[in-house]
Amino acid sequence: MRAARLIKMVLLLQSRPSMTAAELAEELEVSERTVTRDAQALSEAGVPVYAERGRAGGYRLIGGYRTRLTGLARSEAEALFLSGVPGALREMGLEDAASAARLKVSAALLPSLRDASRTAAQRFHLDAPSWFREPETPALLPAVADAVWDDRRLTARYRRSRDEVVRELEPYGLVLKAGTWYLCARVPDGGSFRVYRIDRFTAVEAGEERFVRDGEFDLPAFWAERAEQFARSLLRSEVVVRLSPRGVRALPHAVDAPAAREALAAAGPPDADGWVTVTVPVESEEVAHAQLRGLGPEAEVLAPASLREHFARDARRLAGLYPEGD
Repeated sequence: MRAARLIKMVLLLQSRPSMTAAELAEELEVSERTVTRDAQALSEAGVPVYAERGRAGGYRLIGGYRTRLTGLARSEAEALFLSGVPGALREMGLEDAASAARLKVSAALLPSLRDASRTAAQRFHLDAPSWFREPETPALLPAVADAVWDDRRLTARYRRSRDEVVRELEPYGLVLKAGTWYLCARVPDGGSFRVYRIDRFTAVEAGEERFVRDGEFDLPAFWAERAEQFARSLLRSEVVVRLSPRGVRALPHAVDAPAAREALAAAGPPDADGWVTVTVPVESEEVAHAQLRGLGPEAEVLAPASLREHFARDARRLAGLYPEGD
């Protein structure tokens, strides 16, 4: 533990012109007295740590000293590529590895570039969860992430409807979608790839056996295909809608965008008023009512009759709330 702390202290001093005892103590999570002892130990080991006394003093490396301990460990290098997603790193248990990787990179940079991590963080930030939702980190996520990194087979207990099933899985990759974590995994011995919500796992156990990854597997492409399939599987009903020119432009923002674009591409020419009639796949009449209501007078529902009547009732209620002459 102390050896790792001494290495971190050298890297910190190498990445900055000087640091006070208080700053080092905060970074290393120790007391200032421990910082003093560690600096003495480094000096005795041949590392040229120079201590400046006084209120403006501190510690610095002299003589252009450069450590050779800046090589990244595998976990640190992998975490570094995810360092723009701090929340995801923390949830997967990789925050410490990413911190160590960033420190090593900072120590290896030229002095003029050492503020790059700070300036980048002030300009770009990813907030993955959707609005009006408090994200919850699945308790088993770190264990699943470890198995993904190590290519180790998992025995997982999975909650499906009211039942629980046990699955043997080869965990290929994790996906964070709108604040929800998913595992993309394959059934062992050449089975199919499937997607599981991490928060539905009730128990996971990683064995010692490692699996051989399929070199053809492409996680982003696989997820994009499955996400599109899932979205389309929800569209089990159809509605016929007459749209104004403004409604045509707004439709992809109100319903499933790919479905809207396909419906508009298949539509006939505008009528005499410039309106277009389209048939749009939707999840249900209830969902379609909520989605199309946002188009207001730019859309007229023609079918099914039950949905049209629903909008007619809405119109009558609105007319009662906003009578002419008010």
